[in-house]
Amino acid sequence: MSFEFRSLMFGIVILLVIFLIIADISEVEEEIGKHGGTRKFYPQNLLHKSKRPASSLQPPLSNQLSPEKIDTSKPAIGGVGTAVNPTPKTEWSFNRTLSNSIRKNILKFLDAERDISILKGTLKPGDVIHYIFDRQSTVNVSESLYRLLPAVSPMKDRHFQRCAIVGNSGILLNSSCGRQIDGHDFVIRCNLAPVEEFAGDVGRRTSLVTMNPSVVQRAFQDLSSAAWRERFLQRLRALQGGVLWIPAFMAKGGEERVAWAVRLILQHALRVRTAFPSLRLLHAVRGYWLTNKVLIKRPTTGLLMYTMATRFCEEIHLYGFWPFPRDARGNPIKYHYYDTLTYEYTSRSSPHTMPLEFSTLRDLHSRGALRLHTGACHT
Repeated sequence: MSFEFRSLMFGIVILLVIFLIIADISEVEEEIGKHGGTRKFYPQNLLHKSKRPASSLQPPLSNQLSPEKIDTSKPAIGGVGTAVNPTPKTEWSFNRTLSNSIRKNILKFLDAERDISILKGTLKPGDVIHYIFDRQSTVNVSESLYRLLPAVSPMKDRHFQRCAIVGNSGILLNSSCGRQIDGHDFVIRCNLAPVEEFAGDVGRRTSLVTMNPSVVQRAFQDLSSAAWRERFLQRLRALQGGVLWIPAFMAKGGEERVAWAVRLILQHALRVRTAFPSLRLLHAVRGYWLTNKVLIKRPTTGLLMYTMATRFCEEIHLYGFWPFPRDARGNPIKYHYYDTLTYEYTSRSSPHTMPLEFSTLRDLHSRGALRLHTGACHT
């Protein structure tokens, strides 16, 4: 292959990645924009459209995933696809070699220990930050927010053998997975989801939990009364020193809600460690998946957490990841296990491509890089 031809092909790949990133940046975060942010509309031809056939967006035949139900024809992420054994296996087993390979490749794009949060030494009160998905809009770093920036990474020098990442799908209801989830060394949850009243299915332990600014509006009515503020405080107190991960600089529209949450944390001296993701994290994560031919418009919180967790977790188990309105038996599945919110998993208005992400995670499950739990847990 001539040098000129290789240079041409490399240039085409670079242009494709740049185009997809520009398309991604042009979209303001849907959830935040819908609850108080500025909504913008873009020509549909600028948005990435999946070319996967509709049949590929259906759930697998078995509600409890097993390798023989999963297509292993695709090359494995991490560069070890040639090691795949096509013979169906009856039990899931951890593929440490593949897991280490994935970790090594992710580290070429980001280091979760550093990118999990902006640190005090990198900002000062009054600094102006451009929102990641709305570059024309800015926010000033307040004195209160600066006080909550960690001085060192909350994950510095931390390493765990087994981690659980708990999504919020209604597939968790009646799963009896709570005890199993709590048995992990580190438990990550998404969007400050309630646990106490669902503990039998989702567990109680929380080591790190994310909180999009829109959650303050959707789950706590914008802290509009003393009762709602107390509910919010109770949820944070339950973290018992865990990490509260707030993507404060993603998109315009959530700055007030971030300020309210920060103020309450400081006023009540809550025992919670806060983290605010670095400005490069999201695009670094997306860049990793794009190079592995996973053409996502924007990573969901769950995929972000998995990508970062590879840095400090040996064996990763996923619960509550199920982007379909029905289970394998045709029974309705709630979008969230804890509310009545409905959502189109494949809507063009959504910044996420959940079925594509699920297909990717299911493939990694089949290869032993992670374990995807989609059925009842047997203790």
